Amino acid sequence: MNGTVEVLSRETVYEGFFRMTRFKLRHALFEGGLTDTLVRERFERGHAVGVLLYDPWEDAVVLVEQFRIGALELAGGAWLLETVAGIIEPGESPEDVAIRETREEADIEIGELESIAHYLISPGGSSQTVQLFCAPLDSRNLRLEGHGNPEEGEDIRLHVIPADQAIAMLDSRGFQAAMPIIALQWLALNRETLQSRWQDLPRGPYNPPA
Repeated sequence: MNGTVEVLSRETVYEGFFRMTRFKLRHALFEGGLTDTLVRERFERGHAVGVLLYDPWEDAVVLVEQFRIGALELAGGAWLLETVAGIIEPGESPEDVAIRETREEADIEIGELESIAHYLISPGGSSQTVQLFCAPLDSRNLRLEGHGNPEEGEDIRLHVIPADQAIAMLDSRGFQAAMPIIALQWLALNRETLQSRWQDLPRGPYNPPA
């Protein structure tokens, strides 16, 4: 349905690291006409980019592990395995963010980017979207510890995981975040195509440990 939405008012009710906006609105009904006035809050996080780092020569993925406040009460703890990810800043393209965040979180320089998906993370209450990519890299000799931006409180560890093992972790509920689940499901469907296309690339580019 591509119907009418009447925004009657829009108010910022909280603004800090995130922002919360309260709307009063009416929208079209499937049967015709409009709803009564509805009040809805929307969480404003900014749009995000994620990158699944895949080594087509070793058939392995590189994931990042870091503390996440949203996972504080999870039984498995607040440190999650995820793809590289970051927020799009004003003036940046999703591709710019993919390159910047991979450099910051993994000390890796990437070149080619393959689009995986573009989706809303939680459309019932948030405007945030994710642009998800896959990028080839050489996973040999990576520095695993000491990544991230300390000024932003980041402390990131890399994990090089065989692709079969990472994909099997989907069945064993080894991931709690949406990005790696979506990215690895996509990889399971597209791995052979990526290997046939990327295995002829030079191994790299990447930054070996100092």
